[in-house]
Amino acid sequence: MAHRIVLPEEKLPRQWYNVLADLPEPLDPPINPGTGRPLAPEDLAPIFPEALIEQEVSQDRWIDVPEPVREVWSLWRPTPLVRARRLEQALDTPAKIFYKDESVSPPGSHKPNTAVAQACFNKRGGTKRLTTETGAGQWGSALCFACCAFDLECVVYMVRVSFEQKPYRKTMMHVWGGTVYASPSEHTEIGRSIRAEYPDTPGSLGIAISEAVFDAVQSEGSKYSLGSVLNHVLLHQTVIGLEAKQQMLLAGESPDILIGCVGGGSNFGGLVLPFVPEKLDDHPDLRFVAVEPTACPTLSKGRFLYDYGDTAKTTPLLKMFTLGHTFIPPGIHAGGLRYHGCAPIISAMVNQGLMETRGLLQRGVFEAAVRFARTEGLVVAPETAHAVKVAVDEALKCKETGEAKTILFNLSGHGHFDMGAYEAYLGEGLTDYEYPEEAIARATRELAESVPDVQE
Repeated sequence: MAHRIVLPEEKLPRQWYNVLADLPEPLDPPINPGTGRPLAPEDLAPIFPEALIEQEVSQDRWIDVPEPVREVWSLWRPTPLVRARRLEQALDTPAKIFYKDESVSPPGSHKPNTAVAQACFNKRGGTKRLTTETGAGQWGSALCFACCAFDLECVVYMVRVSFEQKPYRKTMMHVWGGTVYASPSEHTEIGRSIRAEYPDTPGSLGIAISEAVFDAVQSEGSKYSLGSVLNHVLLHQTVIGLEAKQQMLLAGESPDILIGCVGGGSNFGGLVLPFVPEKLDDHPDLRFVAVEPTACPTLSKGRFLYDYGDTAKTTPLLKMFTLGHTFIPPGIHAGGLRYHGCAPIISAMVNQGLMETRGLLQRGVFEAAVRFARTEGLVVAPETAHAVKVAVDEALKCKETGEAKTILFNLSGHGHFDMGAYEAYLGEGLTDYEYPEEAIARATRELAESVPDVQE
């Protein structure tokens, strides 16, 4: 069997898959915090173009991909499906390990799948300028790339700790014409107030989202763009799983376990959601494993409640697993996994028992990443390393049981801008951290008190 399975360009999906058409139970509606009532589409008009609002609420199973999106995608898509044979041999496992390599995109991750789509729809809607947040910088660089492709201005608020840890992500954004601020910044009223109260804060995605939304609302010709969490973002990412389904058929295999790292949920959802009909109809034992750091255990230890998507409470209330919108994460190196909440789609599926969760300490994660690099040759992002670790663990379980399961994980990004993290691990300067239960309990109490009318 071939080591790499690459689809011809004409097999690039022409439609996205919308899982909302097939979920056993509908999502709880987003709530307008001002009225306490379900959000109306017009409530989103100040920050999103009409086409994305329609996608956010659509119940259609299939939604067409515009040709300009497919044209830009074709710079790197379809992406390879790879059999990790050398890793299998090193583990001496009967399991078959495959990975979908999203690191081959120009920004080096899965993020431009939705960035290109969002830039296209904003351009069609007359937007001149997009604002956004970014954690590790994968999303920020992807949106700068997409805005460059569609001739839009791009402003990025980058979580301060990552702004300092990953200088070359900033450079990449600048190369594509983006403007980057360390968040909390002096550029917005929200940023200035947080810096005044907490001058040494490392920042958080919640704070950066607040700044980006505030900037978009206050600036003429601007809209806001989000890299994860929302329904339309996960919709765009289903190109990953739709390609992977075709490639697994060509490989003559059907996955038993699908694995992805989870921050907001976009790369995990992108791989897994197209397989949901199979799990519901034909393969109930098919496992979806969502992996996150113990330093930000949103799905594994958070609460399934209505919460704001940002620190300053500028967003609608979403029903999701959350650590509380005031969460300030420790400065672990998996910057893209440091978000207090998770996509409502992923949260609902976890709550319904359709997905598993796994929390990992970061030293074990980097151990697995180094093992992967020394067998498969690829140095992966710290976020992706969480998926690698669980793939290795599941393969070793197969070694114990003798089961020849087929494992598929999403290699959501390369680690070429994360050498500081690897250097810290190899130099034994990397420490493990578990977010304390008492902090989660306190945030939950505060959340129940701040938005009591919508909590069950």
